[in-house]
Amino acid sequence: MADESEPIRMSVSGPTPFVLPPEPDALMAAIDAAGGDPAALRDVVASAPTSLFAWAALGDAEPETIHRYAAYRIGYHRGLDALRGNGWRGTGDVRWSEPTNRGFLRSLLGLHLMSRAIGDVAESDRTIQFLHQLDRGGPPQSEVDAIVRP
Repeated sequence: MADESEPIRMSVSGPTPFVLPPEPDALMAAIDAAGGDPAALRDVVASAPTSLFAWAALGDAEPETIHRYAAYRIGYHRGLDALRGNGWRGTGDVRWSEPTNRGFLRSLLGLHLMSRAIGDVAESDRTIQFLHQLDRGGPPQSEVDAIVRP
């Protein structure tokens, strides 16, 4: 039997886009204060291991590709946990246009790019497909450029 406490939402555009709740301001300030320093970001992650933005920032900052891959992978899995814990059931957009979604999406994008860099074609293909399923427009080029190092 359907849960009658929730109204039925019908839309020609599909399910309502999903928005993750914001992370605490103090945590976001700590990530900013770390300034891209991997050691400082590791401390932030250790103090807030469920922070999607901290894992994404650590993935951005790590100097070694395999460490970047690992940080992004953890951020991706923590992000799936956060999505499910906040009611996402595997359907519906998770868009880049929502700032609070970007920690998860950034980790997923980083996982895609680092998978490609280490030669894991199957994971690279799966993750880019998932990114396009979550937001049909795909990742903004500025996000790709911020992760890819010359």
